[in-house]
Amino acid sequence: MSEPLDVRGLQRRLAEFAAARDWQPYHTPKNLVSALSVEASELVEIFQWLTPEESARVMDDPGTADRVRDEVADVLAYLLQLCEVLGIDPLAELSAKIDRNERRFPRSAE
Repeated sequence: MSEPLDVRGLQRRLAEFAAARDWQPYHTPKNLVSALSVEASELVEIFQWLTPEESARVMDDPGTADRVRDEVADVLAYLLQLCEVLGIDPLAELSAKIDRNERRFPRSAE
């Protein structure tokens, strides 16, 4: 049985993957942000000309679903690597951002 996934474990695997290929010199914040932007753009490209209705059903087509999953994984991989290089805890920062947004955008009155 495989181990449960966690952010630190995934970051460790990404770092080991890069180290085994001597890619660390290229994993600077600037390069990682650039790669993140490229991968996010590749994800956007899948949805670019879809109607809102078509975009809601994008996972219904197996080929398109595979492309979406690949690009989401690429975006997350570069984001996690960037966080590792900069010493950012992505889950803590996301939680703090949600807290700020909850204060900034109060619940709608029902």
